[in-house]
Amino acid sequence: MNNNIGSHLEIMSTDDETTPDHLETWDGGHVFLPVEEATPEQHPALYNLSAGHLFGGVIRPIVPDPPEYVALDVRDRDLQVVAEVAQWNMLWEAGQFRRRFFDQDDLPEPIASIADMGDINTILVPRTATRFFEYEPLFHLLPKATLSRFGLPLLRRGLWPYQADWSGIEQFLPEDFEDRLARAWAWTVWPRINSGSGLNAFSRDDPIKLLAHNLDFWVPPITDVIESALRELPEVDKGREVGPVILEDGSALEGAVTGNPRMGGYAWVGEEWADEVVRETVDLADQTGRLRDIIDAVRSHRLEDDFSTRWSYAREDFERKLHRKRNRVQVRFVELTETIPVQGSESDFADRVVTNDFMALLDREQREVVVLLASGLRQHEVAEKLGYANHGAISKKLSRIRKQAEHYFELD
Repeated sequence: MNNNIGSHLEIMSTDDETTPDHLETWDGGHVFLPVEEATPEQHPALYNLSAGHLFGGVIRPIVPDPPEYVALDVRDRDLQVVAEVAQWNMLWEAGQFRRRFFDQDDLPEPIASIADMGDINTILVPRTATRFFEYEPLFHLLPKATLSRFGLPLLRRGLWPYQADWSGIEQFLPEDFEDRLARAWAWTVWPRINSGSGLNAFSRDDPIKLLAHNLDFWVPPITDVIESALRELPEVDKGREVGPVILEDGSALEGAVTGNPRMGGYAWVGEEWADEVVRETVDLADQTGRLRDIIDAVRSHRLEDDFSTRWSYAREDFERKLHRKRNRVQVRFVELTETIPVQGSESDFADRVVTNDFMALLDREQREVVVLLASGLRQHEVAEKLGYANHGAISKKLSRIRKQAEHYFELD
């Protein structure tokens, strides 16, 4: 095919072939790591296999596209699909150009459909109920103590990107693996995104807490960290010089150069190294996912309901600021027919700070009512905007808001 790379990047042969008989000898002993081997120096760990075992060279995008994980329905024992997926992923350095190593007419489904989509950077994984392979890098950052705390299995070192699931990993994982992993990851990353108060200080619906548990949010930055680490590994000497990538039709592939494949090696090994990778992942999430902006926005707009009933420094700080501002003023809300709620003439507040703090204690619809009335709309107009048949519902809401205000400003 004209889109494929010429013979100077031919696939290298290998004598180490996996056979069905070999697969039948696989058992849980190849999956679980003996406790005595899970030392802080050797666990957790994630490593990579070099493409140099199978390929005589690679191409590298000058500007790699961010990779995306694509979950496929793959039969575990379909050796052709397993082999093609392994080779596809092994060419991670080729990024969006990896399809050009394959004759698309010979690719089995569903890989052929992926290749037919053009130059996109995809990492292929089997679709599983637990989504283990999408989240595997995050799992293999967790130390033994954290795995034990959240009831997660102690597995041998991870391999990235995915190659094959010879063991049938799903049978060794709890049914609620994804939930356990989310809680374990949040426990691990929380001190780096919200130091000072633990997870239990906040309600289950707190936005930052939800973000910490959102594994999909963390997959892109950890993948970038892994690739950056592997790009530091030395190259296998295959005799390839850096130069243009020549296609079979004689043209050059724009935006790519040739090169030797890199050696395989560890992305991390041991607790100290893994902890540093967690830090790098948070930093990268800050750059690509604007993590700090999200956190700052949430912190500055926290509601009382964001906190649990437990004492914490965060809750104490929130309440101290709230009460300090509250004690500076006395405000009464007065409801006037067909007009807006106003403050009494004795009110004394600065820059609407107290009103804003009080607004934080209202629910979404109550805040909408106050804001719309404050903007000059009359009650019947507010009722129309909020979808009520008449302004009676708005009057009732104002009555409840007035009672909340009286309690809030200690006027009851």
